[in-house]
Amino acid sequence: MPRIGFYSGSFDPVTNGHTDVMRRALALVDKLVIGIGVHPGKTPLFSVAERVEMLTELVAGEERVRVETFSGLLVDFMDRIGARVILRGIRALSDFDYEFQLALMNRHLNPRIETVFMMPKEEYSYVSSRLLKEVSRFGAEVDGLLPSSVISRLHEKQGRGPSTKKTRGPGPEEAL
Repeated sequence: MPRIGFYSGSFDPVTNGHTDVMRRALALVDKLVIGIGVHPGKTPLFSVAERVEMLTELVAGEERVRVETFSGLLVDFMDRIGARVILRGIRALSDFDYEFQLALMNRHLNPRIETVFMMPKEEYSYVSSRLLKEVSRFGAEVDGLLPSSVISRLHEKQGRGPSTKKTRGPGPEEAL
């Protein structure tokens, strides 16, 4: 029976920190499901379909990875897909407190589920989707922190127009 890992998030947008965790998670599991959480009441910059498209583009060619959307309890969705390992990225101690509470609740809800905390590379330890959207909106360059194809989409969403840099397809550090 294959070990299926589940890496969930809003991925609004996906960052190089996310792709770093995904890449390294493949050393721990046989298959990885990337789950885009759909939460009513939240107003993401990118639609669910756009986020699925961005992630699918980034994992193209990696047969052990698939992208899905889910709503409701994460542990219920994991049961439906046969996953037993939650993979969570931890950037700093401030993330750990919240993630620790979630891990304990998920264990309470489904004792068969284990949570594995992973740290991204040091150069991504301060990177969050929210922060990158904000600084980009004010004109800052986010090269090296977001996949190039995501930068192009972010600029378009923010009315900055397409980037003059290569922006289609993942760069060497971005693809899985």
